[in-house]
Amino acid sequence: MAVFDDFMKLDIRVGEIIDVQEFPEARKPAYKVWVDFGEEIGVKKSSAQITDLYKPEDIKGKQVLGVVNFPPRQIGAFMSEVLVLGVYGEKGVVLIQPDSGINVKNGDKLG
Repeated sequence: MAVFDDFMKLDIRVGEIIDVQEFPEARKPAYKVWVDFGEEIGVKKSSAQITDLYKPEDIKGKQVLGVVNFPPRQIGAFMSEVLVLGVYGEKGVVLIQPDSGINVKNGDKLG
């Protein structure tokens, strides 16, 4: 079992998707995603397997949650720097997003 201190090691922040590109070189269908996590962290890249439910134009400008303190991971020729969080639903991965009715800033921390 994980303990609370394990959870506290994760740095989960709000960021805005600012660019999305197809990633045909990936073994599993994915997008290359650039997320702006605010002034302190900046823009980070992620390989996101979210092609079942999302088109690039639908998620650009949306806020998401991401783990920003995992080590970078090489995915083909692309360096993924953050883990964008989602839930495995019946039809694919559903992105975890802040409540759209409440304004949160890029870089705000989950806690």
